[in-house]
Order: sequence, then C-alpha cells, then structure tokens
Amino acid sequence: MFSDMVTARYYEEQLQEEYLEGKQPAFDISAGPIPGELHLASGHEASAAGVCQHLRPEDTVTAPHRPHHVAIAKGVDLERMTAEVFGRKTGLSEGKGGHMHLYDPDVNFACSGIIAQGVPPAVGAGFAAKKRNTDNVAVAFLGEGAISQGAFLESLNLASVHDLPVVFVIEDNDWAISMPKERVTDVEDGSRRAGGFDMPGTRVDSDDAVAVYEAAGEAIGRARDRNGPTLIELQVHRRMGHFMGDPETYRPETDSEGAATRDPIDRLADDLRAHGVEDEELDEIRDSAHERVDDAIEWAVEQPQPDPEDAYEDMFVNPMSGVTESEPSYELEGGEE
Repeated sequence: MFSDMVTARYYEEQLQEEYLEGKQPAFDISAGPIPGELHLASGHEASAAGVCQHLRPEDTVTAPHRPHHVAIAKGVDLERMTAEVFGRKTGLSEGKGGHMHLYDPDVNFACSGIIAQGVPPAVGAGFAAKKRNTDNVAVAFLGEGAISQGAFLESLNLASVHDLPVVFVIEDNDWAISMPKERVTDVEDGSRRAGGFDMPGTRVDSDDAVAVYEAAGEAIGRARDRNGPTLIELQVHRRMGHFMGDPETYRPETDSEGAATRDPIDRLADDLRAHGVEDEELDEIRDSAHERVDDAIEWAVEQPQPDPEDAYEDMFVNPMSGVTESEPSYELEGGEE
C-alpha cells in the first residue's frame, strides 16, 4: 500500500510540472504537452491503496475523473497510461481518451469524466460475474458530490435486488467541485444511503490506509462469498484545487491548510515505523517508485503523436465491410444543390 501511495503522489507531482509547461504566466488550458483539464488526487491515496489491495486483475474497477491513484493501485500499465495522458499514439486508447477516460482491459479498469458514470458499468460487471458463476467482484469509486445522481441510486437498487458482488466506494473530500458538501448533499454520512437499499453501509472517518484496508476487506470478502453489495464512504482530503489552474477562491484558506496537514502517506509511514520498518526501507520504496514514474514519463514524452487521420478510426460505428458510402445530396431553396 505504501508503494502504491508514494507512486501515485509522485506521479501526480510530476504530471503537475509537465502540465504547467507553456501555460504560464496567463493560464492557457490548451497550451503545453498536456492540453485540457487535469484533475489530481493528492490526498486521496489511502482510499485506492486500501481497497485495491484486495483485488485481482479479473476484478473490475471503475473510477471518476480523478483516477490516477486508483489506476496505479489496480495495476494499470503506467507507461501506456502516461502516454494516454500526453495524448500519444501508444497510449491505452491511442491518445484519444486522455487522463479522464483511461481504459485498460488487461486489468479491467476504466474511468470517466461524467459524474457517477462508472457506477452502472460496475453493476453490469457484477451481474456478469454472477451469471458466469465466478467469484469476481466489481468496485465503483465516486465522489460524495455524486451520491444523489440517479444512476448511482438506481445502481444501488439493482445491485441490492440481485445480490450482486459490487462494492461502492465514496471518496468524501468535502467538496463537490466548488461547493461544500453540506450544500449539495442531504446526509452528512453518505454511507447512510445504503439503508434505503437494504445493504450494509460503513464509513471510515479518517484517511487511514489500514482502516480502509480493513473495511474494504470485509466488503470485498462479502461480495466474493456471494453475500451481496456494500456501500463504503471514506474520508479523504483534497490537497489541491478541483483541477489544475483552479484559483480556489471559493475555499477558505483554513480548509486548504487543514487538508495539507492530513497526509495519508505520512500516517502510513508512521504506522510502518511503529511495526519495525526502518526508514532506509521506506526510502528504498520511495526511490523505486520515483524511478518507475520518471521512466514512464520519459518513455511517454518520446512516443509519437497520433496522425490526424486516426480520428476516423475506432469509431463507435464504422461502415460494414464492402459497403461504399455515397455523398449525400441536399436540395436547397432555389433549386441549388
């Protein structure tokens, strides 16, 4: 778990540097090697590490628009993921998805920029596991600002009615983009949503990887044993803005300062020291993680850009083999075509 967490933190620190290149002094979201938005999960690392430690490659995980820590913990190919973030041809989706739409079928991981979008597909994966008579499970990560979405609530109902092996994981960082939790959600504890669907619900009140690991182990074990779904809410702290370049004018300075002092990586490091792990070993894990990230970024930035013509490949619907499309003819007013 410590390795996954320090890898995710350093990975996003390096992405931040790459992202800001060419975007200063006046912030230009379209400039630089990583155009578009970039959502970072610094402060969320304990949730992914504690949950995914129990999972296998054949288990399905869906994540929201802040996905890197979950992808790393699930075992997504770091080089190809980084190439995808940079929009390169050798990326997971040949550079067409970007950082919010990562997809790695080798470890059954996907994410989406649409709020709560990954929840129904996770239920579908759970349904498939049950129909195939396997003990595979599905885990859907989402934010606390998404727990009133219809797709989420309908998914809870379907998972409960059919006793599906699905674990719903709410990452509560107190902010639904720029709105404080209490202004968008009618419950302080999102795990209480489980009560309306007759499933177990639990909340971990601190971003403690060990506490997350224990809660997730119980829920995932229940799912593997075909005892139905579970809803978990995990307290995390968003150490940065909603996206890179977010001025955070909506956020009190005391809240940002408080989030910065609650570091799940430092907490886990202290736990490891208390159990006899030496600082030298922790440093070796950090060094190995940093080397892995540096190598992945170095490899990614050297990869080729997609050809413009590639935009017409891998479409959702392509002409059937042997079919020749003719140019449409439109008659305009005045008899012109």
